[in-house]
Amino acid sequence: MAEKRPEVPVLTEVVEDEAALSRPALDAQALEALSRELERALLERLRPEIERVIEEMRARLAVSVKHMAREAVAASVARTLGRPERK
Repeated sequence: MAEKRPEVPVLTEVVEDEAALSRPALDAQALEALSRELERALLERLRPEIERVIEEMRARLAVSVKHMAREAVAASVARTLGRPERK
């Protein structure tokens, strides 16, 4: 025979949390302070990853700008000397 298990609510079942209903709601000022603190903590935790991604993007941008500058200078020199541009 199958053993009888205690009833557990299904994840989609709404269950009233009486303790939550009796707790006072946060006032707007406390909620704002909590939001600021959570944001600060999140950004602090993500800072190393954010800085790494920014550094990678900066390096790629520097290479791209150097490449564009090299092409622009080559085109300008070629035009000035009357030679066809290289692509």
